[in-house]
Amino acid sequence: MIPVLDIEEKIKEIVDPWTPIDVAYVNDQVIRMALFHGKYHWHKHSEEDELFYVVKGSITIKVMDQPDIELKDGQLCVIPKNVEHCPISQEPSYVLLFEPSALKSKGD
Repeated sequence: MIPVLDIEEKIKEIVDPWTPIDVAYVNDQVIRMALFHGKYHWHKHSEEDELFYVVKGSITIKVMDQPDIELKDGQLCVIPKNVEHCPISQEPSYVLLFEPSALKSKGD
């Protein structure tokens, strides 16, 4: 049987900020969800792009040598591989991350 996932129910599984949970797998990709609140660390992914989709709230993604990226409910962006970035959220925000399953969530 093909499961139907409820994002609101998955949100309830998240305990700590910046600790993604796996929501679903698609081919060699994983959809993760995390609570963003406060500032994460600067990092990059040497081999993979990373897609951020804001389900609830708003986030800022600081990008080295580029303008900040502001995302709110229903918006997304893709951070290309090798681009240093630092996600920040002033309010509790829930974000889906579309990544290769081999991606280390914490970056390089």
